[in-house]
Amino acid sequence: MADDEVRRVVSTLVTNVHCLQAKKAKQAEIDRKRAEVRKRMEEASKAKKAKKGFMTPERKKKLRLLLRKKAAEELKKEQERKAAERRRIIEERCGKPKNIEDANEDALVRVCKEYHTRIGQLEDEKFDLEYIVKRKDMEVER
Repeated sequence: MADDEVRRVVSTLVTNVHCLQAKKAKQAEIDRKRAEVRKRMEEASKAKKAKKGFMTPERKKKLRLLLRKKAAEELKKEQERKAAERRRIIEERCGKPKNIEDANEDALVRVCKEYHTRIGQLEDEKFDLEYIVKRKDMEVER
């Protein structure tokens, strides 16, 4: 019963950490895109002042299409990079599953000891995170 509870709490903590990381990454991405748009707008206004008759409606349309394609490609690459990073982090934190189907008793004991050590480490991390959360809650209440 305690192992299930530990696993549930650890899973909750890992999920919370993932959510926080995702929010930070999303905010950074939004800020980056805003800066990019702002820069493009400034460049467009400078170009408009410099060469008023250069951008014909056809050229503008082609440029918009190219920019959309490039933005879509960059977005796809970014999504692929994020997915790969997410898979790497999950594998790093959770580890690879052990093959215990045809293991002997010594191997099973070794695997159990590894899991026991890992659970102890996760409990320590959980305690530290709970302490930090309580401390920050008390700071917010003040």
